[in-house]
Amino acid sequence: MSGTRGDTTKDLAINGGPKAFAGMTGKAEPKLGVEEFLSIAERFGFTPEALARIRSAVSDDDLIGGGPNLARYMCPFPLPPKGPQLEALAREKFGVKHAVGITSGTAAVHAAMVAVGAGPGREVICPAIGFMATSAAVAVTGATPVFCDVDESFQMDPAKIEPLVNERTVAVIPTHQWGGVCDMEPILAAARKHGLRVVEDCAQSPGGRYRGRCVGTLGDVGCFSISAYKIIGGGEGGLVLTDDERLFDRVRQLAECGGLWRPDRFAPPRYEGELFAGTNYRMSELEAAVDLVQLEKLDGVVARYHDVFTRVAGRLNGFGEIVPRRVTDAAGWIGYELRFYPATCELGRRIADALAAEGIDCGTRGPDGPPDWHVYYHMYPVILDAAAGRRWRRGDCPVADDLYDRSVVVRLNQWYSQRDCDAVAAGINKVLSAYCTPDENARPWI
Repeated sequence: MSGTRGDTTKDLAINGGPKAFAGMTGKAEPKLGVEEFLSIAERFGFTPEALARIRSAVSDDDLIGGGPNLARYMCPFPLPPKGPQLEALAREKFGVKHAVGITSGTAAVHAAMVAVGAGPGREVICPAIGFMATSAAVAVTGATPVFCDVDESFQMDPAKIEPLVNERTVAVIPTHQWGGVCDMEPILAAARKHGLRVVEDCAQSPGGRYRGRCVGTLGDVGCFSISAYKIIGGGEGGLVLTDDERLFDRVRQLAECGGLWRPDRFAPPRYEGELFAGTNYRMSELEAAVDLVQLEKLDGVVARYHDVFTRVAGRLNGFGEIVPRRVTDAAGWIGYELRFYPATCELGRRIADALAAEGIDCGTRGPDGPPDWHVYYHMYPVILDAAAGRRWRRGDCPVADDLYDRSVVVRLNQWYSQRDCDAVAAGINKVLSAYCTPDENARPWI
């Protein structure tokens, strides 16, 4: 038996014998090829004629390294992955130590909530006005969203935070609404007084500033949506910023439970609390490629909106029967909408109808508007959750109730020319002059 074994082992390749499989003779085709690329081009909206020209210019043989891979950790050499480029640009643009791109703004808030300790038996203070995704991200951690009333800036009222704090409260999540910015100094003061974490939801105001600092960099964690529904983004995407390395590790662990972010992927925890069961919110290279370009455009987008808002608002007169939305920081306000509060809902409806007749893009809700997940008492997936505890009803946040019904919103366009701005301002003055009393002592628009 031993002699037979000796005779056969000399044929092993490890001992100098011929290889059993010297190499593949079948011709591999790329997993992702020209057809997938053309599908993307079609989704971009190119005409059939343009698609035909693209198809005639490329083939699978033109692809590097056997074709693309749209995961950040498998980018074919020599193409640099787009995900790390997006994160590097975010660190530079916002002036933070850590940034991670993930699948959506909701995922960003969820990851941040887990990072700061939200979970069963805990509470997080959320704004009464703002899209439900913020409070939903709190709820999916098992924590209870507690709604805080707003002030005339349409943002979380700093004076209403402390009465909501108890031994279960772990965080406050001010949401910078509709191109505006929260009054962060008193919000931070209230949170720090009680040892609470501050997570900023910047989905609706990326690029806004408060006293010279970018929103998303004032609290412990900043969360962004880079998506087709926001001022930058083409599909679905999100971003989380922080200067705190431990919080950043926890964000990544929730967002990428596979551990590919770790120096030693499968190693035991380096410190208590580093590892826990997470999910997979990892951004694809396809989204990162688009969002990288979109983030590079952010400064220009914000500057155009700010200039339009400033020019329109700066030409508006004061009137006694309306109150302009309070601007917390005129220099940092993005301003893709102009909002004001008529004395009554009836007056608001008359003004909105007249503005629309003048060709101005506007709207108002009124007291009989349909359910809307931007106001707390209609956030049914959150407020009807059996685990949420308290049942929120209209009347719990009376300022939000009142302002949401009465407000008139004029939607602005970043591409308005100066002539467009002047025409919009003249139209607003024309309508308000017909329904309201001129008042030189009224609150300024900016």
